[in-house]
Amino acid sequence: MSERGALSIAMVGTRGVPARYGGFETAVEEVGRRLADRGHDVVVYCRAADGSDLAKDAPYLGMRRVSLPAMRKRSLETLSHTALSVGHLLGHRVDAAFVFNAANAPLLPVLRAARIPVATHVDGLEWKRAKWGGGGRRYYRGAESAAVRWSDALIADAPGIAAYYTDEFGAETRQIAYGAPIIEQIGSDKLAEVGVRSGAFHLVVARFEPENHVDVIVDGYVASGATLPLVVVGAAPYAQEYTDRIRSVAAGDPRVHLVGSVWEPELLDQLYAHALTYVHGHSVGGTNPSLLRAIGAGTATIAFDVAFNRDVLGDLGRYFTDPADVAREIADIERTPALALEVGTQLRERARSYDWDEVAGGYEALARDLVARNVPGRQRGRRRRTSTPPAAEPTRSLVP
Repeated sequence: MSERGALSIAMVGTRGVPARYGGFETAVEEVGRRLADRGHDVVVYCRAADGSDLAKDAPYLGMRRVSLPAMRKRSLETLSHTALSVGHLLGHRVDAAFVFNAANAPLLPVLRAARIPVATHVDGLEWKRAKWGGGGRRYYRGAESAAVRWSDALIADAPGIAAYYTDEFGAETRQIAYGAPIIEQIGSDKLAEVGVRSGAFHLVVARFEPENHVDVIVDGYVASGATLPLVVVGAAPYAQEYTDRIRSVAAGDPRVHLVGSVWEPELLDQLYAHALTYVHGHSVGGTNPSLLRAIGAGTATIAFDVAFNRDVLGDLGRYFTDPADVAREIADIERTPALALEVGTQLRERARSYDWDEVAGGYEALARDLVARNVPGRQRGRRRRTSTPPAAEPTRSLVP
């Protein structure tokens, strides 16, 4: 195989494609399709219950799909599916593998024993999510260390994640962010499906998990004097208690539209593009595709105040840490909608630096480095500090 020859590349550890769930799936679809377009043989391991409208293992956007089952239990779903995927890989070798989620680290020695070079996309600070109990958090902390020891390379999608792995483990990472779709001149005909008009609503799109602060956003909005409705897109399969809390906080307020999950891409794009404001509560996951989608649509954004979100928005963002902040920022934007539109235009220009073609190029270069063994040696994987990393700590807003 020549240096510039086609590679066989496996993408393991996600729900697979089509992308219908989160950031990892979005990255797999956008990167995988581009690698396939460049002539590489890309195989994506998918959970059998997802993408059920496709024939089993039917190709998708040039990628080969391998559908395998998973245990339907939150603590075991990801690892059980990855175990089956790795088992399949042993009989269907590839030149390089990208494993998504440090939680899958216990399977890395199997790939290394089979001499399949592997890079792990470590995601955000998963152990900080409230859905995991003490055992789950200890597992994720240990899995981070294992990913450092057993990966040939680590991928971080945000400077804060890279800094965390440097501070905690002295480990090098490849920083490869997500891309931002640029949404311009899009219609608004589907907005009536959720009962809103162009430029006359606020938007939240998030999985219902405490770290995404949907309850804080709804609480602040309800307490505000906002006249424009709040559209909340999202749900979660394992979060009924938190979902009930969000509904309780909304308290029947007719201004709050809880629309559940929206899988139709055109409707989602119209919601992002025609909202006056996008409110982003994610706090532990690194660079977030939903945030990039919002700024790519040119929508003014209020974000939870952590380093990950400031890395994306900079001084063009507005920030919150509690319901009072949300109420104040939404009220201010409703008083100055023209300014919000102007800031949104600047955010769209900022989004152009998050380019999926460049992201795919980063993965392609890393795959070639893995095959050539042109990657740093494995780290020892011992913790160098135990305090909570600064990237995950909220700071007070410096932006008016």
